Amino acid sequence: TNSTRFLVFNSKTAELVCSHQVELTQEYPKEGWVEQDPKEILKSVYECIAKACEKLAEVNIDISNIKAIGVSNQRETTVVWDKFTGDPLYNAVVWLDLRTQSTVETLTKKIPGNSNFVKSKTGLPLSTYFSAVKLRWMLDNLRPIQKAVEEGRAMFGTIDSWLIWCMTGGVNGGIHCTDVTNACRTMLFNIHSLEWDKDLCDFFEIPMSILPNVCSSSEIYGLMTSGALEGVPISGCLGDQSAALVGQMCFHEGQAKNTYGTGCFLLCNTGQKCVFSEHGLLTTLAYKLGKNKPVFYALEGSVAIAGAVIRWLRDNFEIITTSGEVENLAREVGTSYGCYFVPAFSGLYAPYWEPSARGIICGLTQFTNKCHIAFAALEAVCFQTREILDAMNRDCGIPLSHLQVDGGMTNNRILMQLQADILHIPVVKSVMPETTALGAAMAAGAAEGVNVWSLEPEDLSTILMERYEPQIQATESEIRFSTWKRAVMKSMGWVTAKDPENGDNPVFSCLPLGFFIVSSMTLLIGARCVSTAEE
Repeated sequence: TNSTRFLVFNSKTAELVCSHQVELTQEYPKEGWVEQDPKEILKSVYECIAKACEKLAEVNIDISNIKAIGVSNQRETTVVWDKFTGDPLYNAVVWLDLRTQSTVETLTKKIPGNSNFVKSKTGLPLSTYFSAVKLRWMLDNLRPIQKAVEEGRAMFGTIDSWLIWCMTGGVNGGIHCTDVTNACRTMLFNIHSLEWDKDLCDFFEIPMSILPNVCSSSEIYGLMTSGALEGVPISGCLGDQSAALVGQMCFHEGQAKNTYGTGCFLLCNTGQKCVFSEHGLLTTLAYKLGKNKPVFYALEGSVAIAGAVIRWLRDNFEIITTSGEVENLAREVGTSYGCYFVPAFSGLYAPYWEPSARGIICGLTQFTNKCHIAFAALEAVCFQTREILDAMNRDCGIPLSHLQVDGGMTNNRILMQLQADILHIPVVKSVMPETTALGAAMAAGAAEGVNVWSLEPEDLSTILMERYEPQIQATESEIRFSTWKRAVMKSMGWVTAKDPENGDNPVFSCLPLGFFIVSSMTLLIGARCVSTAEE
């Protein structure tokens, strides 16, 4: 979501050879709206490929040694484009976007009684998070998209579909496809039959003609038609969290990983059986590593804001200039000094699924400074992980003895130690944090017709791990966690009503930011208090 990366791996050793990264722009045109430019994303991909190839040349590795490309992407983010011009018909509506709350409420009323119609087929709750409601909003509100559908010009896809279509030729025969791990996050895909579901498409009123072809996560979809790697097959495709599960080599039932990226995502492999959660988790597809290979399922705990809170401290609050500085600030004080931060910028995801929540910082005193807030932000990531881990343990019945972690934030040693303390179990971190990219590379290299990466257990490379042990008493951990839960309760209910003149845009108790900072000093920052009735 925040950046594009292209990474080159050695298929025999799983060693990272080189990489290049480009940060992506996020646009916030209205409160709760999050968009990205699909063309910027595509351009960044080609830039990263070109720069990585230059770095290979610097170490005397010929780019002809690159045998396959895998794609791993932010899931749910929705793109609609014109199949004849190749142009997006609107910005990509990002998974974090909240504009569809009234769409969700309207759709909820269409479900008869207490029916589990949607969840029983998809494993997902009806939420702003998933692609179908974003696509429904586009069809309801954007005339260019309505017209393109009517004229048979529209194509829908998540970011993987958009990139693969463009990189395999675009208007000149580009392949319109996705894989099962991305399809299952649209809310239009039946996770039992492994195909687009006509009843779901009818319910959301989505024409099936605009949907991509669904493939496995490991097969040759097409060849690159331009750029430095023209002619190289694209043969792996996994939603980012499934890619991390593969990269962490969680191939056995009961194995789990937690990825710290823009959001935070805990996945537990449940094998070839579909397990439905009773504690607010999602049932999702883990992977299908080949056309004729079995599909594996997972339980998932999704947290919307993890690394994004650090970017917010940098770009919005401006208490740091680089993301890495947050660790130094937190180390200065070693405590939040009773300050708790609930970064519910996009509502609360698992296990609450509460769209009315908004971010709060509470427990402030005159002693509180930016170092305490930085520490509280890191703690917030850990507390949210504790919430979804507890739910996972209740659903699975067997508590995890340790937590495998990956993602860019795991380079923050303060965060990793805090996580071990708050979970009160060891946290095991891959020395090479880019396991999401590794998973995509493994899927690509293992595809039939490529066959340069063996996924047989005896051939899998050993990943070097770093281990963090809990360093505080369990009682202290429980006290801090229970205080956090009190703060979470206070974050709920800030979105109080829908403005009838403003469509999907919610009215907040506090405008324009929609979040409060609350303390014993009764401090309100950056907000104008109004009553909903006045607005």
